Amino acid sequence: MLSVGLAGKPNSGKSTFFKAATLVEVDIANYPFTTIDANHGVSYVRVKCPCKELGIKEGCGRCVDGQRFIAIELIDVAGLVPDAHLGKGLGNEFLDALRVAEAVIHVLDASGGTDLEGNPVGTGNHDPTDDVKFLEYEIKMWLYGILKRNWEKLMRNFRALGGKPDQVLIDQMAGAGVSDSHIRRALAEMKKELGSWNDEDVLRFAGLLRAYSKPMILAANKMDVAPPENVKKLLALKDDMVIPVSGAAEIALRMAEKAGLIKYNPGDSDFEVTGQLNKAQTAGLEKIRQLMKQYGGTGVQQCINRAVFELLDYIVLYPVEDENKFTDRKGVILPDAFLMKRGSTARDLAFRVHSDIGESFLFAIDGKTKMRLGEKHELKDGDVIKIVSTK
Repeated sequence: MLSVGLAGKPNSGKSTFFKAATLVEVDIANYPFTTIDANHGVSYVRVKCPCKELGIKEGCGRCVDGQRFIAIELIDVAGLVPDAHLGKGLGNEFLDALRVAEAVIHVLDASGGTDLEGNPVGTGNHDPTDDVKFLEYEIKMWLYGILKRNWEKLMRNFRALGGKPDQVLIDQMAGAGVSDSHIRRALAEMKKELGSWNDEDVLRFAGLLRAYSKPMILAANKMDVAPPENVKKLLALKDDMVIPVSGAAEIALRMAEKAGLIKYNPGDSDFEVTGQLNKAQTAGLEKIRQLMKQYGGTGVQQCINRAVFELLDYIVLYPVEDENKFTDRKGVILPDAFLMKRGSTARDLAFRVHSDIGESFLFAIDGKTKMRLGEKHELKDGDVIKIVSTK
């Protein structure tokens, strides 16, 4: 399952975001290091289900109001403070927990109510833009530290044995959550041969590895209590993808929906009252509604979707066994939805369904056009595909 990490300084609202996105009970408090061990939970990306496009009037049974929710893993890691890569705070635990994350949602305290180490200082007394780059720096320095372990010995062996640059670095970064493709992509941007790198070159390479292996989106959390100028300053950042967020508002909506008081799906820009509300509930929900009108929602679902579909460039594919009825062998309509990297081929999808089917792949059929597809055919977002194999 695809994994996305929630990271940031202590007391920025990561655990609130995590609970809002997963409904997993976690400790939430207004002081640093509430989270000690990483929390793991299941969240979802939201996409439009193709059932209506395919003319399935009764729906597919796997969507909610025409929306498909596809599971991903969300990891809420311990808070990060400056110099975490040197072991300060809970830095080592944080970095270890983040290894498996393909992307990172950097949760910022947009209210400016906490300092760089997460200590409460009162709303508006800290500039949240100061927090933006430190997470990138800490992960870069963590990767730099791994690269520099036994570096001189590594380079002597590399020169003596004439090894391949990519393989040397792949071996060195094993277990750091960096893929072979990330290393080769970063290596292609370096202008000097590996054997002649100095510390500055290693640091630059570590920065490239960070950008490719841990791309980030900024969640400007606590927007419900943040001074408007803080949110404006964060949204004005040109080099970063910034989304205003209220994890607290999302939790309130999810719990109200669970109690039957409102109709709401994660990512909706509004909600419908369906139950009896008291005055306090009415006032609280109306305040949330105004916030949603201003920003188009609570921002939680938008962060998850944009991390998966924009940062990581995933697409959604729907394998079926009957390309005419769009069902599996049991008659379930559009039974599965797979997240796969853009550029994936028909054979890649076959392997994703099952390794035996990938090995025995013959061809695929596009359920929408009924065209036959070869193994190297590049699939598109929303494709409904039948795999034909000898198995």
